[in-house]
Amino acid sequence: MAFKPLHDRVLVRRLEGEEKTQGGLIIPDTAKEKPAEGEIVSIGEGARKDSGELIEMSVKPGDKVLFGKWSGTEVRIDGEELLIMKESDILGIL
Repeated sequence: MAFKPLHDRVLVRRLEGEEKTQGGLIIPDTAKEKPAEGEIVSIGEGARKDSGELIEMSVKPGDKVLFGKWSGTEVRIDGEELLIMKESDILGIL
């Protein structure tokens, strides 16, 4: 993949949601919510302070993360649906 996010942005691949409920019922695609979990694909170099000093990113490619339901911008890169979001939109690392 030839895409590298800029500054403090990250590229995230959504992880697939559950296919069945705990009781064993199959959830149809139309009733599934988009998962708020994903895997970091690529990261930018980090934000800069007013002094020009680089603030390193807290996440790295391969990290599994939790993010807000409405976070990020959906993009299609190499035929794959991904999200671009700021590092601050990430709620935590799983």
